[in-house]
Amino acid sequence: MSDPSASSDPSDPSVPAAGPGDALPGLAGTGGGIAALGLPYRIAAGLALAAVAVAAGVHLGMVFLHIAPANTVTRTHGRTVDQWIYPEFEQNWKLFAPNPLQQNIDVQVRAEVDTGNGDVRTTGWYDLSALDGAAIKGNLLPSHTQQNELRRAWDLYVSTHDGANRPVGLRGTLSEDYLRRLAALRLDRGNAVGGGDTVTRVQVRSRTTEVPPPPWSTEQASATPSYRLLPWWALSEGEWKGVHA
Repeated sequence: MSDPSASSDPSDPSVPAAGPGDALPGLAGTGGGIAALGLPYRIAAGLALAAVAVAAGVHLGMVFLHIAPANTVTRTHGRTVDQWIYPEFEQNWKLFAPNPLQQNIDVQVRAEVDTGNGDVRTTGWYDLSALDGAAIKGNLLPSHTQQNELRRAWDLYVSTHDGANRPVGLRGTLSEDYLRRLAALRLDRGNAVGGGDTVTRVQVRSRTTEVPPPPWSTEQASATPSYRLLPWWALSEGEWKGVHA
């Protein structure tokens, strides 16, 4: 039998108020979190969590296939993997073993300019990497072009040329064309030449400096930059007009 003195009326002053850890009426034993939601909300939350888990699993699988050695899956579905990875999720081993990248490489360009009155002048060196870095610094959403266009063009050139700047195979010639046109385009965007001037030749070089070791390290790094100077590349009149248009 129930105790007639026990009251379930919350307005009864003899009934203590519910504390922070006490279950509310109608939710006793249900716990917190998703379990406290109604059925439609639990279904929606479960589907959302499942979608996130599937997307995370697919992404991790794509990244693994991208950095893994060539295998049957990558040979068959390599194009699909590349479309998922590039350009936002590109992975490489330069941050890890065997040798982390410990150099800053700046790509610079200068031009030989025809002023139109018979005079030819040579510009100073323009640090294209520094310009990209200035555009990225403080930018919460830098473009892929600012982050990777110049770096990838230089990496492609270096990987397809020998130490004497001789191209190795067809990709070497293509990398020269790409880097030459990119340099001319950057000169035009930066207004490096006068309005009536014509760029006839460009020359590219890299400036490599060692990243200083941390104060606690005994490793020594040279403070003197090293340069890799490429040959002068001629621009046809039509090529410069195409860039300058």
